[in-house]
Amino acid sequence: MTENDFEKFREGLAGIYGFYDKEINTFVLDIWWNALKIYDLPAIIQAFNRHVINTESGKWLPKPADIIRMLRGSTQDLALVAWAKVDWALRHRGTYVDVVFPDLLIHRVLHDMGGWISLGTKIEDELPFVAREFENRYRGFRERSEIPEYPAVLIGIANAYNRAKGHKLESLVMIGNEDACKRVIAGGTDKPIIGFKNAGESAVDLKLAFSSNRDDKKKA
Repeated sequence: MTENDFEKFREGLAGIYGFYDKEINTFVLDIWWNALKIYDLPAIIQAFNRHVINTESGKWLPKPADIIRMLRGSTQDLALVAWAKVDWALRHRGTYVDVVFPDLLIHRVLHDMGGWISLGTKIEDELPFVAREFENRYRGFRERSEIPEYPAVLIGIANAYNRAKGHKLESLVMIGNEDACKRVIAGGTDKPIIGFKNAGESAVDLKLAFSSNRDDKKKA
């Protein structure tokens, strides 16, 4: 979630407490928010719904640990779903365009792996290994309680070049739910994050991407 989700989260949690004839105070609200803010709001709502209709545990007001247990389910499953989004975007949109995913952790993981442009330089035989690294990193972030810093937009080749030359920037592409993508943009940053490559390394990636594209054209 982002700060923009806080009010909806507060209202929803107050409704759950009301369902169990309880009232929520600021202290308890803060505990819930800090425990669940790493997760997406729609997933949190689904977890509460599953708890309420559970014939055993649904008799009692849930604790944060109960909802987190449901949300985590299998972090491997969540990582596979996240990679499926990345793989689709890579194959159908490519790394020339800027992209935004509906999951902020995708942005952070790809950032830590070198960025969107770097991903496009991988050959087909490398992708299974890239996918495994992505999934392991994604699972690691999922198991943490804090929201990491992440780039608001994953920059593609076209706009990396345009920025360097001072040209007009191309529009970005949202992958999946646009409202969720907009929330990711709102909560992200365009400032350097620890782990970002420096300008020299980024220039190398850009050169590799263009070289790879030229080689593909020659083979075609």
